[in-house]
Amino acid sequence: MATTIEVNKQSVKQLLETGKVNKFIIPEYQRPYAWTDEQIQTLFEDLVEYTENDNESTYFLGTIVSYENEDDEQEIIDGQQRVTSLFLLLRALYSKLNSMTETKEVKNFKGQIESALWQQDELTAEVDFEKTLIESRVMRDEGNGIFAKILTSGTIKDDAKDNYSLNYKLFTGLIEKYATNEPELFFWFIRNVLNKAILLPITADSQDTALTIFSTLNDRGLALSDADIFKAKIYNHLDAEGKAVFIEQWQQLDDEATNANESIQKLFYYYMFYLRALENDRNTTTPGIRKYYSRNNFGQLYKSDVMKNLNTVLNLWIVVNNRVEIEDEEWSKNIEIKQVLDGLTSYPNEFWKYPVVIYYLKYHDSQDFEVLFLKFLKKLLAVLAARYIVTPTINAVKRGILNLNSEIIRSSMPKFDFATVDEQELKGKIKMAHRNTVRMILKILAYRSQEELLPEKWEIEHILPQKWQSSYFPNNSDGEVKELVEHIGNKIPFEKKLNIIASNGYFKKKQESYKKSKVQSLLDLSNQHNDWGLNEIRERDIRISDEVLITLRDWGLNQSEFPVQEEQSPVPTPEESKIIEELKRKGLI
Repeated sequence: MATTIEVNKQSVKQLLETGKVNKFIIPEYQRPYAWTDEQIQTLFEDLVEYTENDNESTYFLGTIVSYENEDDEQEIIDGQQRVTSLFLLLRALYSKLNSMTETKEVKNFKGQIESALWQQDELTAEVDFEKTLIESRVMRDEGNGIFAKILTSGTIKDDAKDNYSLNYKLFTGLIEKYATNEPELFFWFIRNVLNKAILLPITADSQDTALTIFSTLNDRGLALSDADIFKAKIYNHLDAEGKAVFIEQWQQLDDEATNANESIQKLFYYYMFYLRALENDRNTTTPGIRKYYSRNNFGQLYKSDVMKNLNTVLNLWIVVNNRVEIEDEEWSKNIEIKQVLDGLTSYPNEFWKYPVVIYYLKYHDSQDFEVLFLKFLKKLLAVLAARYIVTPTINAVKRGILNLNSEIIRSSMPKFDFATVDEQELKGKIKMAHRNTVRMILKILAYRSQEELLPEKWEIEHILPQKWQSSYFPNNSDGEVKELVEHIGNKIPFEKKLNIIASNGYFKKKQESYKKSKVQSLLDLSNQHNDWGLNEIRERDIRISDEVLITLRDWGLNQSEFPVQEEQSPVPTPEESKIIEELKRKGLI
């Protein structure tokens, strides 16, 4: 069946009057009314300027994209902010006219505005002020009722702080001032708002068509995201009871995602990789999420477990981003897991997130999840860190990640299909680490001795300052010192506030600030050294590259198979230890 659209340039009055036949609806999935006082002021001043220039050409206000839903209503996809503001403007103009002596002009324009705002008796033209030509149904927006009351009564509460009331109050003030200062132009202003201000309504034959038009045209304002479109799809697929539940679920998910510094849009993106892994899709070309979810008439969105899975994905990011524990999620109390995840957050791109989400979604309810998840995360960080340190490009791991995603679905101990890393090359690259990898390397090193997470806000501290005096190193060239200052051996995590206090002094001057740190590796360094120079940097270069390599090996670097859990000997109690020692002394064991 061919797609059809109708485009017909109309004046404000002509367009709004169509609401008598097909009421304007701002649907549940739209965003709340959000125009600011600046936007209201600009609209009003533009219309005033147009009036004062005595311009007989039309004034273009923009496009409105809508479609006629199953209840014969005009469901607005794009332009709801503008249409809402025009309704408020006309209601404010009507209130002003109502307060004036009824001249022919007043009577004329009151009649025209009545026709644009309310239903009327077809024979007598009597106005039913309770039946407005627009209704906002935005999810959980208290302003819906306020908007309706403004249109029916023309009044607001004195202490109202919502956008509808504030903008209506601003319109009434602007109108009052203009009518007082320019009484001769005031009626021409109303005439221009109603009949010379032009809108371009684009009416589609379906919601899908309207959304497609919107996403093609829209490059301004509060654009609908892909998640907004998914919300519309899911909502309209449900029955009345399901819709009510879904509204609550979506709002809660949106709020919690925002608090975790994520978004529903991102959750859908992460979830797409899980679905692709289920399909064994190893294609390295990542589809746009709207293109992906629109397959098979958006069938993936209508599955009963979508919201549950999105919430599960969010739980992971609540732990990672907010550094908290979640009730009934024992793994979230495991400091070692959280440390490895913290290391992964400093990986220079987001590719690490997809296998982590997939593994978590697939196995988070399994009995041995905590143990296996830690091993998986360690191996993932080992492989990704080593590959990126040696070859700092996304292409070094892209194919391996897509393969790993599918392997995770097959087994909780998945095969890692990544190219082997030359360990000697890796050690050399660690010493002169690329700037994108420094934080990740420092975290891997720090967590060898750190019992808790590193402080949330820390900076890369140059132990020997980047600005030094040449006289401090008389036997070394400036070039040599400059190079060594940027080696990994001269860098360490340091709390931002303490770093500001320490400034750019030499080691002894900064040592007191170091001792106040909660970074264990910095405390150790401060206690072990009385001074810091080029030899100390060279020695620490070697130690760091050795320690990082040992850690990555322990975590599974250059091993394609998943590390097998080793049997650990039980730790004897103090009483058992005494017995063992006594048996040894007697030569019995």
